[in-house]
Amino acid sequence: MPDAARSPDLPAPHLLAPAIADRLIADHRRIVVTGAGGWLGLATLELLAGTLGDAFARRVVAFGSSNRVLRLRDGTQVMQRPLADMAWLPEAPTLVLHLAFLTKDRAEAMDEDAYRAANRAISQSVLEALKPIGAQALFLASSGAAAKAEDAAASPAMRLYGAMKRDDEDVFAQWARDTGHRAVIGRVYAVSGPHMNKPEAYALASFMRDALDGRPIAVRAPHQVIRSYVAIRELMSLVFALLLDAEGGVERFDSGGDPLELADVAQAVADAVPGTQVTRAAITSDRPDRYHGDGAHYAALLAQHGIAPVALATQVHEALADFRTSTL
Repeated sequence: MPDAARSPDLPAPHLLAPAIADRLIADHRRIVVTGAGGWLGLATLELLAGTLGDAFARRVVAFGSSNRVLRLRDGTQVMQRPLADMAWLPEAPTLVLHLAFLTKDRAEAMDEDAYRAANRAISQSVLEALKPIGAQALFLASSGAAAKAEDAAASPAMRLYGAMKRDDEDVFAQWARDTGHRAVIGRVYAVSGPHMNKPEAYALASFMRDALDGRPIAVRAPHQVIRSYVAIRELMSLVFALLLDAEGGVERFDSGGDPLELADVAQAVADAVPGTQVTRAAITSDRPDRYHGDGAHYAALLAQHGIAPVALATQVHEALADFRTSTL
């Protein structure tokens, strides 16, 4: 019998897929999370706490930009330690979830040289810690922006962010090849779930904030904007499945989901909040803004590992429930 069990009273948004959760519980390795205080980090900690139960405190170690206490929705407190301390962990078989990075909004606000230096320092700190702590497998949360690194139509901040993410992919893939360990590299496009933030920057969060505040949802772009969303619990279930699949090698994937125009995404939110209206500006340009990855490959990986995809309507209901209890 495993020494921890999934919490039976937690709703699905706080749990990994059952078959993957069982494998993770039985695995027993330590799990290190970098960037633990960010959106993906906090949502992942929620999933691990719900899945690992009493073993969570023993198996999961969180790192970020500073010493601080992270509070999960169920009241669990997680001590986040500075990333520089990561290399001082005692050596033990370890899975690393590398979620730390200064994102595109920081690229827009910072001097380019300072932005590059800060992200390189993060990458180097993690890379140098992997051997002394006993890392055997690593997930790198890359970004769909990596595909925009050479795109002349993308903004300078998107190209800079994307180029640095692409460089990180190469660095950690090389670590796996050099050591014989496992690297899972996921280009993450659009995700929903607990701890969604920055409604001023992300469409789905903005739509939900407007709907809950009683405002109409307005899609103002004069061109088609195509996005595809996946639930964080679905994404991380796949990540753990791929981390546990093999002892070595590099696995790459894009997050999937159904590509939808933002008017359809807005309508899914409106359907979940009665009385919400959606307005869509006239589309006067024939140059769509597409930001989504290889959904067919992602869907095949889900099917291979028995992970059920989460429909957008369900994603919206789950995220709205979290919004209603947050201060976002």
